[in-house]
Amino acid sequence: MAEAPPNLAPDEPAVPSRNRARTARARTFRNPILPGFHPDPSICRVGADYYLVTSSFEWFPGLPIHHSRDLVNWRPLGHVLDRPEQLPLDGVRPSGGLYAPTIRHVDGTFYVVCTLVDGTGPSGNFVVTATDPAGPWSEPYWLGEPDSFDPSLLFDSGGRAWFHATRPVDTDGHTEIWLRELDAVTLTLTGPEHVLWRGALNDAVWAEAPHLYRVGDFYHLVVAEGGTELDHAVTVARSRRVTGPYEGNPRNPVLTHRHLGAGHPIVATGHADLVATGTGEWWAVLLGVRPSGGYLGNLGRETFLAEVVWEEDWPVIAPGAGRVEPVGTPPDLPEHRWPAEAACDHFEDAELGPRWNLLRTPRERFWNLTERPGHLRLRLRPPTVTERACPSLVARRQSDAHFVAHTAFDFAPWGSNECAGLVLLQNDDFQIRCVVTLRDGRRVLRLIRRAAGADERLAEEPLPDGRVRLAVEAHDQSYEFRYATPGLAWRPIGAPVDGSVLSTQVAGGFVGAHLGMYATSDGRPSTNVADFDWFEYRGLE
Repeated sequence: MAEAPPNLAPDEPAVPSRNRARTARARTFRNPILPGFHPDPSICRVGADYYLVTSSFEWFPGLPIHHSRDLVNWRPLGHVLDRPEQLPLDGVRPSGGLYAPTIRHVDGTFYVVCTLVDGTGPSGNFVVTATDPAGPWSEPYWLGEPDSFDPSLLFDSGGRAWFHATRPVDTDGHTEIWLRELDAVTLTLTGPEHVLWRGALNDAVWAEAPHLYRVGDFYHLVVAEGGTELDHAVTVARSRRVTGPYEGNPRNPVLTHRHLGAGHPIVATGHADLVATGTGEWWAVLLGVRPSGGYLGNLGRETFLAEVVWEEDWPVIAPGAGRVEPVGTPPDLPEHRWPAEAACDHFEDAELGPRWNLLRTPRERFWNLTERPGHLRLRLRPPTVTERACPSLVARRQSDAHFVAHTAFDFAPWGSNECAGLVLLQNDDFQIRCVVTLRDGRRVLRLIRRAAGADERLAEEPLPDGRVRLAVEAHDQSYEFRYATPGLAWRPIGAPVDGSVLSTQVAGGFVGAHLGMYATSDGRPSTNVADFDWFEYRGLE
């Protein structure tokens, strides 16, 4: 294995200094670098390339992976877990599933370690490997340890590898960070356990998301603390031995927005992972939340970027500001933009692109892109979006507080149990649906808001035969739905809907809102289909 510290190339210095003086540059970047539901970021560097993974919870494919060459502009590569046999999410509860991955690279192999929480089949920690980050990735090597979560890996000098993770010590949110050696050949845990840390603050709760780095004479342990809401924070400890004992940074927490209040534009910052660039700079990727319409997080936790410098052998995050800023000076790397993703998907490719997600593991293929060329065909099946199942749903992240989305589709329901249309989803019990169905044998468009597991019918309009166009335009917590049919102009359906059901503060959990195309036969078998011609999403300033 490489003798260099993790995230460093072998020819880079192990002892960092304060980031060198940076020349004045007019170029800036905007946070977040990955907008929308991209929590728990982890990063590694291989030469001039950076790879980043984030949590995906109950969504499939699992663990989206992105690629960058300047830490600011990212392109999706795909997903680490993209085969049903890799990812048993069947029946997983909302906000169960895949928690807090870590990505590392050594000697030509990429490693991702993660936890599957509350699975109805295999659960606990696992490792997957690949020689190409775009895949294919291996089948999971299950490590067990079902009570642990937020795992990470340190590839140390001398060819040794160390697994470290979080586990509860009681039912009140108190946790401990523990470590055990990993056999990197057999991918099994070996040797004794070592408890490293229980948090920096007195009576700390949810000390989690540990990442270890060997930098200079010290092993640095970077930890999240305080829970994932307003009190989220980053704390640091260090030791001259990987097994400890660890001393806390006297300036802990080294980053938090808890003192800025719920009205700050970026809140709940934490869960950091560090990376050194080829120019000698250090940076952190971390999660944060952009509330909209009050302290409401419809977008979920997003990925942000902050500079790191080293002082007295301690990392300082966001030096000079002490907080993550919406606009910053980018890393001292050549700007590298990727081709912009098209706002509208016309479904002309043979497979769904990486923007699209399914809810839980698909055990049958309910979508088709070839039977009617240029259309996404959804087969009506018994599961619905109100169950812990895998419904006929193809969705994408909401990535803006202000956006507009459009779709057009052909669908003739055969019974009042059948419907198809547009869904905005936080989880099984909190969502908004705008769907075509039958009432008394006639086709209607129905708008439904679901909160705490109870549906409320907000509006219903009769529909003529033929194609239906649907649109939703959101401004903070106001979601306005419109529709159009052949020969008729756009018109609203009902009044604007309160979108707070799409926020984690109302619905609970850890995920961000998704929106997309949906079809169901609601408990009964059917051979009917809905054909979606296109789907367009645009963020609005």
